Amino acid sequence: MPPSAIIVLGSVNTDLVIRSPRIPAPGETVLGGEYFQAPGGKGANQAVAAARAARDPVTFIAAVGDDEFGRAALNNFSHENLVSQYITTVPHQPSGVALIFVDEQGENAISVASGANLHLTPQHVDALPENLFAAAGVFLCCLESPIETVVRGLQRARAAGLITILNPAPALPEIATPEILALVDVLTPNAGEAALLTGRDGVEEAAQQLRDLGCGCVITTLGPDGCQITGETNVRIPSRKVTAVDTTAAGDAFNGALAVAVSEGLALEQAAHWATAAAAIAVTRSGAQPSLANRDEIETALSKMGE
Repeated sequence: MPPSAIIVLGSVNTDLVIRSPRIPAPGETVLGGEYFQAPGGKGANQAVAAARAARDPVTFIAAVGDDEFGRAALNNFSHENLVSQYITTVPHQPSGVALIFVDEQGENAISVASGANLHLTPQHVDALPENLFAAAGVFLCCLESPIETVVRGLQRARAAGLITILNPAPALPEIATPEILALVDVLTPNAGEAALLTGRDGVEEAAQQLRDLGCGCVITTLGPDGCQITGETNVRIPSRKVTAVDTTAAGDAFNGALAVAVSEGLALEQAAHWATAAAAIAVTRSGAQPSLANRDEIETALSKMGE
């Protein structure tokens, strides 16, 4: 395989999904649901999203358990445009599992049992060969892996001169420090995550506070309203108007496509258009990885938007 321009570090889960008329309230049982199982995990979703959009293979760093779910995940990755040799199989640990409720409007509620994802360590990152980073241009990560492992990945990527993208999901307030955010070129929270990280509800105010802490640029994803770039200049990027079926992997689709566009040298505003188109496609389909678009689909969607 040719060298990877993109390295993704993150989680691998199996999604157990129930689509029902509404998301149950505490203590409530909702009947009439439809069940399905799909590969997921924010890291895996982002890696697959990037792999489907990229011309060259994408390298994925992760951990799975030595169980049926872990073996199924590795088999799935073998059919994608992914370099999976750096995925660790952790003995005596279950693979990650996410229980997901999706309502008729496509909104979701998710609970995750991380399992083997918690056993991806800084030592695994330290063991990665130097030439892996030397050949790459972009490093993408999220927060479903241990924070110390994510930080070590960012440190190695920064030392090698890569563009670093951190999707702070799920939002962990402890990352909002100069020591960590100074390692991040592009931070991609949604509006709720930005508020949790800063205590500010305003999108631009929260983003500017995160920039003041050290990250180069903040792209706040806004669901059907597109995204807001807060950097040297502030730009709002609109989204395609679509009917949402399942929003589970929208953010992951956005981040994977963003990493590809940035790795190919697109300016950040153009890259955000690309990523927003990928996210809009994903919400029209059920499941996490099954919803992720390929390159031709993204380019077709952009052409319909006039971009």
